[in-house]
Amino acid sequence: MTQKEKKSKGRKLFLSILWGIIVIGILSVAGIFTAITKGWIGYVPPLQELENPKNDMATQIFSSDGKLLGTFFIAKENRVNCTYNEISPDVINALVATEDERFYKHSGIDAKSTLRAFLFLGKRGGGSTLTQQLAKQHYSTPAKNTLQRAIQKPVEWVIAVQLERLYTKEEILTMYLNKFDFINNAVGIKTASKVYFGKEPKDLKTEEAAMLVGMCKNPSLYNPASKKEATRERAKARRNVVLNQMYKNDYITKAERDSLQQLDVVLDFHRVDHKDGIAPYFREYLRRYMQAKKPKRSNYASWQLSERGQFYQDSVAWANDPLYGFLEKHKKKDGSSYNLYYDGLRIYTTINYDMQVAAEEAVREHLTSLQASFFKDKKGNPKAPFSRNVEDDRINSIMQRAMKNSDRYRMMKKNGKSQSEIEKAFNTPTEMTVFSWHGDIDTVMTPMDSIRYLKHFARTGMMSMDPITGHVKAYVGGPDFSFFQYDMATMGRRQVGSTVKPYLYTLAMEEGYCPNSKVVDQKVTLYDALGRPFTPRGNAGTGEVITLQRGLQTSNNNISAYLMSLFTPEQLVELMRSFGIQGPIDPTVSLCLGPCEVTVGEMVSAYTAFPSKGLRRSPIFVTRIEENNGTVIEEFIPKYTEVINEQTSFKMITMMRAVVDGGTGYRIRSRYGITAQACGKTGTTNDNSDGWFIGYVPRLVTGVWVGFEDRDIHFTNMAEGQGASMALPIWGLYMQKVYANPKLGYSENEVFDIPSEYNPNADCE
Repeated sequence: MTQKEKKSKGRKLFLSILWGIIVIGILSVAGIFTAITKGWIGYVPPLQELENPKNDMATQIFSSDGKLLGTFFIAKENRVNCTYNEISPDVINALVATEDERFYKHSGIDAKSTLRAFLFLGKRGGGSTLTQQLAKQHYSTPAKNTLQRAIQKPVEWVIAVQLERLYTKEEILTMYLNKFDFINNAVGIKTASKVYFGKEPKDLKTEEAAMLVGMCKNPSLYNPASKKEATRERAKARRNVVLNQMYKNDYITKAERDSLQQLDVVLDFHRVDHKDGIAPYFREYLRRYMQAKKPKRSNYASWQLSERGQFYQDSVAWANDPLYGFLEKHKKKDGSSYNLYYDGLRIYTTINYDMQVAAEEAVREHLTSLQASFFKDKKGNPKAPFSRNVEDDRINSIMQRAMKNSDRYRMMKKNGKSQSEIEKAFNTPTEMTVFSWHGDIDTVMTPMDSIRYLKHFARTGMMSMDPITGHVKAYVGGPDFSFFQYDMATMGRRQVGSTVKPYLYTLAMEEGYCPNSKVVDQKVTLYDALGRPFTPRGNAGTGEVITLQRGLQTSNNNISAYLMSLFTPEQLVELMRSFGIQGPIDPTVSLCLGPCEVTVGEMVSAYTAFPSKGLRRSPIFVTRIEENNGTVIEEFIPKYTEVINEQTSFKMITMMRAVVDGGTGYRIRSRYGITAQACGKTGTTNDNSDGWFIGYVPRLVTGVWVGFEDRDIHFTNMAEGQGASMALPIWGLYMQKVYANPKLGYSENEVFDIPSEYNPNADCE
């Protein structure tokens, strides 16, 4: 064989091998893609799933005036979807220009970009289109190694092509932006716009849109809200790269690019957290109630089933409150339960945004001042915040109980730490952040000292409610949810003191007494069922003949004892139950002075019977709950209970107006200048441990409690520790703000709905 023939034969062999490799390669690629399509390799979701991709979405909570109060989400899933038309064109243009220049020309795979990425090993740009990135977002789990990622890539190609067949380009862009995690609990463009710039996606400026799109390359690396200056500078540089890409693709002019690149990064950053934002106690109430499970024990009347009587409250709530256990009671069409964090529910509440702001501002204003007075009161007291007469053993017992109730203790116990190890840790100085009314303080102290420090701060519970509709307009469960998470509006029960007296006077009015009925102001001794005597303290007795109206106006304990002598404790308990008081009530003669423990929410609901002609309204917190597609799951309607007759309610309004006009609630007039027709009742318990004020105007009932975590912590003197000093100011500040806001529709000229010819004393004259 000649040399020429050998060369020819070698060339043919080479070509045969080359073609064989090409054919085998083509067949292999075809086989791989066939296997992927058939589901033999990797996972390609079925058509139905591609047509309806699952998007975990946060539940949104709205105020009655349509403002977002907050969301329920788990870490990295604070997603709220928006439509293409709700996104600024600058965001769309920046995304296409930076991430996929030929997005509108390809059908899921950009051959040019893929080849470039292959030849230059990704050093001159990636090969993934936006559609491929969307496929990765939805259907790929993080790869553990290079081989797994190599398998995922062709799977994403197949999914990308199918997505392009099913969706328009606009839908793909919207899905991508709704899915992307911009970190800092900002998933999706809608939430990211709120978190970083405090605005809706459609309102983003060009440079703001470029900043967010720049994060799509690596949100942690280009985080504009980072505490590290180097990261912030890197984010700015990345923003400028995006602006340059927008110029190169003719979305902005050279002059626009140059001027925008010179701008500093200006954020309106709001880190999203369940503890932050408006109405945190209310949002936590919703979460707790909606996720609650039906109590397993059947003995609903038993009070000893759990600490603080929580089982009793939950049992009653399950029977009476349609919001309680909502997720357990309602099912989706497929029979599965709704998830508060994944299913994107929309909760429309009764909370009025401006009234909630007014309530929180009133609490802050008063408690800041009150706290300064308390620190002054305890200055020089070695037992502070406890009173000087509290024994050391009792203080130690309280502190030990507080330690064991702390998250730190529970976590250490869960991790197997011994008691001695835990106590050593609690007495070892450590860095921490503690609360103050002038801003959080970074300091070093022992955990035990921090517990004692926080016990210095007054707690509060407040609720404001429409007595006609039952809609709760404002809800404050404490001074600051980040540090004091126990809710004193609907969870905490405290002795009500003299705010119980309107129930006793109501009992008398129901039995034919009138505001002008006469009684002697003198000491009265009552005897309980065992014959033990009880003589109320607080009023020496003048021996004068006064009216019942005067007795309530001045909160005279002698008159309360006299009325209690006319009835049995059981009669008063029965009436209080009809008023909606759900907790334990001991039927003893001392009940006339309010030793029973009641929540603020129950007291506010009870007092609605007075301005609404004897019909007590149960509180409504939510008007309706919808699925994310707008389908209504349930609507909530007002519920009322007839407690007293109309004439009795008129009599009680007459007497309780006197409390405000010239009695223990007169500061409403003298200090806060409120001229509206208003009724109310103050309450103070033994040792000034609890301060109350429940007040109402024709269309609003508002209750306030102020006290401290432990009853052994209180003001030394009555002047600062009584309800008129501790609780009433919050009511006064709140109502000032309500009346000052014309949008709310409340006027000081409103009057109670009582016939002009009605005489509350006609039956007694």
